[in-house]
Amino acid sequence: MQVAVVTFDGFNELDSFIASALINRCRKDGLEAFVTTPTPTVTSMNGVQVTGQRPLGFVAEADAVLIGSGVRTRDVVADDRLLRMLPLDPARQLVGSQCSGALVLARLGLLGTMPACTDTTSRPFVEAAGVTVLDAPFHAEGNIATAGGCLASQYLATWVITRLLGEEAARGVIDYVAPVGEKAETVERALHAVRTGRAALR
Repeated sequence: MQVAVVTFDGFNELDSFIASALINRCRKDGLEAFVTTPTPTVTSMNGVQVTGQRPLGFVAEADAVLIGSGVRTRDVVADDRLLRMLPLDPARQLVGSQCSGALVLARLGLLGTMPACTDTTSRPFVEAAGVTVLDAPFHAEGNIATAGGCLASQYLATWVITRLLGEEAARGVIDYVAPVGEKAETVERALHAVRTGRAALR
């Protein structure tokens, strides 16, 4: 199983790296994430240059696609050519967005009437796109999820791992990376965020 962590120029390092690093703790179980970029290299909002592991076309074959955020997301959603390179299909893929990545899902018409999570800075732009923004870190309906706030990327990763490998696999990953002395509460917080974010469906 493969996950595309879509990473555009101007990306937020916390969004792409936390999600991919957590998911890649599951390589031994057959789940692997790849930083997926529209150009061979992209530069973060803080000037960190990264070589993509997969080209943007990889999203078509991935089992899950996570759209990261960054300072140039509004440029991304204004670029029809770039959007055409994102043939996302929630009928067969898990699709998630981090912070301003919700703008991409909205522009692609994937959110419909679904409310979304995003960061404080991106909120007015997501609302202007006609999306109701929740005051919550994570929300999922079916195969689509959104997360708000940089460190909520752990919840997006937890969701992917839970959906593809089960809750125990997610518990093991979060326990491994959690701060010493705070492991139990960190694991429960992540799992609670995902459970609560999906509870609205029931």
